[in-house]
Amino acid sequence: MATAVLTPDQLDGQAARLHDTQAWQQIVTGWEHTAAEPTPALAPAPAPGPARVSDWRGMLSVPVDQLIDDTLRALPAPPPHERPLPGRLGAMLPDRVHLWRRVGQSDLRPSVHLGHARQILAEWGWQNTPYRLRNARGARCVCGAMISAHRLGYGSLDTVDRAGAWLITELRAQGWPGLIGPWNRHPGRTAADALALVDATIRRASLAGQ
Repeated sequence: MATAVLTPDQLDGQAARLHDTQAWQQIVTGWEHTAAEPTPALAPAPAPGPARVSDWRGMLSVPVDQLIDDTLRALPAPPPHERPLPGRLGAMLPDRVHLWRRVGQSDLRPSVHLGHARQILAEWGWQNTPYRLRNARGARCVCGAMISAHRLGYGSLDTVDRAGAWLITELRAQGWPGLIGPWNRHPGRTAADALALVDATIRRASLAGQ
């Protein structure tokens, strides 16, 4: 199965271009707010008679289906549980060796993909070698973890781009004006910082239903 090979800079560039599109800005604008409260209309006084089971629906300001949909969208993404990661030897092997794991796998939401990327950072390690997706021990940078999650079968390349755009959205919210790669290799950056960034991005994307 042929799969495009991305470098950290290419992934950064794709995510940045997606983040800067008008469509993406419309998606993320106001993500932390619920829909505006509709203006309640004055309902006529009910006619006297026995109470009906369905009367409680008239007390709601939004349809029940919308309440259910909003609740489901606000649920956090479940932690990855499909298959355990390959061990330490698997971390050091080239990602192309794991491409068979993509067979039969469906696409994922960006937040779920990021959950798998976080698992890779936690189990295989984090590194910040400039312009490298991984080091000799198999530790990954943030972009490298996302690419490895894709190669392991967790999300399409389009999902990787969208997950990268959510990461950039979170970085902008934290005051970082640059891309993911420079953030990853910034002096003083730690593995705990990388995990915290991914966790915050997962929460942000999950709250937006992504």
